[in-house]
Order: sequence, then structure tokens, then C-alpha cells
Amino acid sequence: MQTKQTFFAEMIVSARSLHYLCSIIIVMFVRMLIRFLKNWTLPIAMLTGFLVYFVFKEVAWLNPLKPTVDLVIDYLTPSLIFAQILLTFCKIEFADLKPCRWHAWLLSIQCFVSLTLVAILLFLPCSYMVKTALEALLICFICPTATAAAIITAKLGGNAASLTTYTLLSNLLAALFVPLLFPLIEPHVGITFVEAFFKILSKVFPLLLFPFCLAWILKRALPKIHQLLRQSSGVAFYLWALALAIVTGQTLRTLLNSQASVAILVVLASMSLMACAIQFLLGKSIGGHYHERISGGQALGQKNTVLAIWMAYTYLNPILSFSPGAYVFWQNIVNSYQLWKKRKNSKS
Repeated sequence: MQTKQTFFAEMIVSARSLHYLCSIIIVMFVRMLIRFLKNWTLPIAMLTGFLVYFVFKEVAWLNPLKPTVDLVIDYLTPSLIFAQILLTFCKIEFADLKPCRWHAWLLSIQCFVSLTLVAILLFLPCSYMVKTALEALLICFICPTATAAAIITAKLGGNAASLTTYTLLSNLLAALFVPLLFPLIEPHVGITFVEAFFKILSKVFPLLLFPFCLAWILKRALPKIHQLLRQSSGVAFYLWALALAIVTGQTLRTLLNSQASVAILVVLASMSLMACAIQFLLGKSIGGHYHERISGGQALGQKNTVLAIWMAYTYLNPILSFSPGAYVFWQNIVNSYQLWKKRKNSKS
């Protein structure tokens, strides 16, 4: 009898040990999965966009849903951009928003390059290839700083507050320049420049600046809601990833449905690579003079590519959305290398 009791007791202990071991394995697996998803959020988002597009393209019984999905996407993409900018601005302290000299230098570069490219497009004869290349460069330079740049900057040891100030300024610049310049280089039949200007302004300006105003109002009038959004500011990164998945699918649809040659696609990818390299290098160089090398590089180099893809797809030639789409790849290579180098230096 005692032997049987001992046997059952040992079985119970073994079962508990096995259950405990399985629990540990599951917890470790979940943590590894979460870490993997955090480290590779943007590539996963892009892959998701590709896969969902092909599912809708190849599965015939989903065809009736396509008009509804297109309508939802038209409203969802700018809404996601608005939400992630709002969450980012709720996180900042308005007292810390102090413009610096290096901000003025970087904004001047964006203005000068954008105006120069537009002047070339307007006053010099350009072939279709050259025109496409210059417009691709324009999109990559005029695009404001990514709201997620502050996260990367903080991880790299830079000044996140100063970077956030520049993010606001670059959004203001884009809100003014995009409606002003886009109708000049891509005039629409039957719409005057003034009409096109106010049409784009009515969509871009609220999208980029209303989040800042709303964050300030919530902080003053509804502090509890502001605090709730402030505590949820990390969600902005994942909203950005969701928006990236959507615009990736749109970009892929544009590529597959267009008549663009491989040469055009290579040019677009090359222009985005050139723009990425130039902006990171200039940002780091100018920021370095003011002891803000990391912040300067991220401010000028890390772009809100979701916004750029949406603007190119909506207001310019849709094929141009491939250029900021490729920029996602280049800037993530740069950021991945910087984070790896930071971890390596921390261990040594």
C-alpha cells in the first residue's frame, strides 16, 4: 500500500514538474516571439502587405469585397497616420520643444533641395526617365521625419526631445511645401493650381498639424485622456507598421498593374538609396557640429515613408510610390546597423 502511495506521489510530482517545465518553455517561446516581432516589425508588416494583396488578387471569392476594402483603405491610411502622430505628440513635453541651430540647417537643406528639384523639373527639358528620377528624389527629401525616429534616437543614445522638435518642424514644412509644389510638377487636367493647392492642403495640413494642436488641447482641457494617450504612445510604432502593411499592398498593386519598365524601377530604387545616404550623412555631419550627431542623422535620414508612399500614390504618379517604398528598406538597413553597433559597443 505504501509502495502504491509512493508511486502515485512520485507521479504527481513528475506531472507537476512536467507542467512547470512546459510552462517555462511556453513563456520563453512567447518572449522570444515577442522579441522577434519587435525587432522585425517593419519587415513583417511589409511581408504581410505583400501576402494580403496576393490573397485578394488570387482568391476569386474575395472579389466582391474589393470595393469595400478599397474604400476602407482610403480612409484608414490617413487615419492611422493621424493617430500615430497624435500619440507621439502626446508623449512630449511642450516645454522641451526648443528649436536649435541644427534644426534650421536641416530644414534649409530640405527647402533648398526641394525647390531646386522643382525648378529643374519646371524650367529644364527632361526626358521621362529623368523626370521620374527627380520626382523620386523630391518625395524622399520633402517627406517629414518619421514619428518613430524618436524611438530609434533614444535607443542609440541621442536626444529624443530635440529630435521630436525637429519632427514637428519638418511636418510643418511638408504641410506647406507639398500642396505648393506637387500641383506644379503634376498638374491635373481641369483643375487650376489654386484649386489643386487647396485640395492637397485640406488633406495634408490637418493630417500633419492637427495632431499637435489636439495633443496640446487634450493636455490643457482633458488631462486624463492626454495621460492615457501618453501611456499608450508605444502603440504609435505598431500603427505605423499597420499603415506600412497597407501602403505596401497598394505599392505592389501599382507596380503589377503599371507598364513601368525594369529600368524605371531600378532608377526609383537608386534614387531612394541616394537620398537615404545623402540625408543620413548630411544629418550626422551637421548634427555633429552641435554635439547632436545621432539626432541629426535620424532627423534628416529617417523618413515617414508611409506618408510619402500615400502622398505619391494619391497626388503624383502612383509608380513613384515605389521610391519611398524602397527607402523603407534602405533606412532600415542603416538603423539595423546602428543598433547592432550600439549593442556591440555596450558589450565591449
